[in-house]
Amino acid sequence: MKTYFDDGKIKVRSMISEDAKILYDTYLSYGWHPNIETYENYFKDQEEGKRLVFIAEYKGRVSGQCTLVLNPDEGYLANKGIPEIVDLTVFFDVHNKGIGTKILDAAEKEASKISKQVYLAVGVHSGYGAAQRLYVKRGYVFDGSGVWYQGKQLEQYAPCVNDDDLVLFMIKDL
Repeated sequence: MKTYFDDGKIKVRSMISEDAKILYDTYLSYGWHPNIETYENYFKDQEEGKRLVFIAEYKGRVSGQCTLVLNPDEGYLANKGIPEIVDLTVFFDVHNKGIGTKILDAAEKEASKISKQVYLAVGVHSGYGAAQRLYVKRGYVFDGSGVWYQGKQLEQYAPCVNDDDLVLFMIKDL
């Protein structure tokens, strides 16, 4: 297990296999529709060197996560050697404690070791409002590729649904 950050209150570390169940159970408790295989695959990808997984602990308890796909094969910047930040989540009961910032600090630091840029996709609906604001404050800008839905770039006037699959890509120089 690698530790990326630890100030005694917030710790950001690599994923261990037991984290998958914690993430799954927490997201299920929110009424979301998580898939345990997603988190098991995050761990597998980490072990295979395809993805870094950042697990946040707050006062010793798992409290959030984020991944960094080292060479993404989807999206506007696919196969360009620019890492993608994916699935940043901080547990509801510990919002506004700086956890998301520390996770992003760690992800961006690791991304800077392999690229001069990093990118991410952010949801468009209001549930992503806090994330949208955070990313802009951290220097992310829209990449100009427009709106994406279910992994595909939408043509002008194309129909879509304002769900978690409707996203805009943002990029940041490191």
